Amino acid sequence: MLLVVGRVGRAHGLRGEVTIEVRTDSPEIRFADGSVLVTDPASVGPLTVVHAKNHSGRLLITFVGFDDRNKAESLRNTLLLADIDPDEVGEEDEYYDFQLIGLPVHLQAGTVIGAVTDVIHLPAQDLLAFSYQEREVLIPFIHQFVPGVDIKGKKIVISPPPGLIDEIEVEAEVDEEGES
Repeated sequence: MLLVVGRVGRAHGLRGEVTIEVRTDSPEIRFADGSVLVTDPASVGPLTVVHAKNHSGRLLITFVGFDDRNKAESLRNTLLLADIDPDEVGEEDEYYDFQLIGLPVHLQAGTVIGAVTDVIHLPAQDLLAFSYQEREVLIPFIHQFVPGVDIKGKKIVISPPPGLIDEIEVEAEVDEEGES
């Protein structure tokens, strides 16, 4: 299965290096020297990694055939994909986007409030997007707000921060009081 492992950013320097927005927990494996990556758009690739290095907190990569700044700049915004076994399981609390998209979103009280529509990868943290009452809601994908992900049980449990979806919390509290 092809999964996005990075996105090419801007050119860095004059020798064809590009910055990479990393979208994998294993950059040392996915971007190892000699790795071949499929691209989106497909017409750009496949791309073979000549050399990868960390520089001031950024991953810099040089690809075969892209040995100057102008050629490197032509790769900007290209998505990099790797062939990954979908059954490959990393550490606990590691998930592929395709495993999360479509899962029902539950409040801790058990109320189903939507389904995951996207996983948004930002530099500081990831966000889960889910639909609720015909609108998109974004919640930081951190343990404080997403305390439970059960891939096998097909559900995600959230504990939203105050103000994000208060009207839902009020409905859940009323339901709980009514059942007592």
